[in-house]
Amino acid sequence: MEKLKKWFWGIAGFMALMGVSHLAMAADVVAPAINTGDTAWVLLSAALVFLMTPGLAFFYGGLVRKKNMLSVLMQCFMLMCIITLQWVIFGYSLSFGPDIKGLIGSLSWAGLHGVGVTPFAAYSATVPHQAFMIYQAMFAIITPGLILGAFAERMKFSAFVVFSLLWATFVYDPVCHWVWAWGLFEEYGGA
Repeated sequence: MEKLKKWFWGIAGFMALMGVSHLAMAADVVAPAINTGDTAWVLLSAALVFLMTPGLAFFYGGLVRKKNMLSVLMQCFMLMCIITLQWVIFGYSLSFGPDIKGLIGSLSWAGLHGVGVTPFAAYSATVPHQAFMIYQAMFAIITPGLILGAFAERMKFSAFVVFSLLWATFVYDPVCHWVWAWGLFEEYGGA
């Protein structure tokens, strides 16, 4: 009986995460623009990617000498702070903002101006724009964290901070914009 209860709650939890509660919706009822199941899935995925960054810190920390373990941990945790600030202040706008000649996003969404809780249909019609923004921020955070493994123990902390900000601004943001604005995401199997 105890095993049956565990199975039941496991399946119920899985179904709740997947948004199966919407299957019983009547045909004549108009669904709201925001899908709670989609939003929950995006936020859960964002949380899991966010947890990968400290996990990466411990992974790289295990690859370096003992005296540099704290430095690698600090670099990964500092990435979470500085890239989040960069993303909120201007990075999201450069990556996903309205187009400037197909090369980069404009700064019209700088400081998240105009990024609200209503869905932005061009990127996701069923998820709030802010949820989409935070999901994309997690990838902006972990990408320089992956680069960290290439120069662990070889770069001063201040140089690391400057490099990460410059790399996120001049490499990650434009390439992210190209993938989404040029339709490469849709062309190669995206939504």
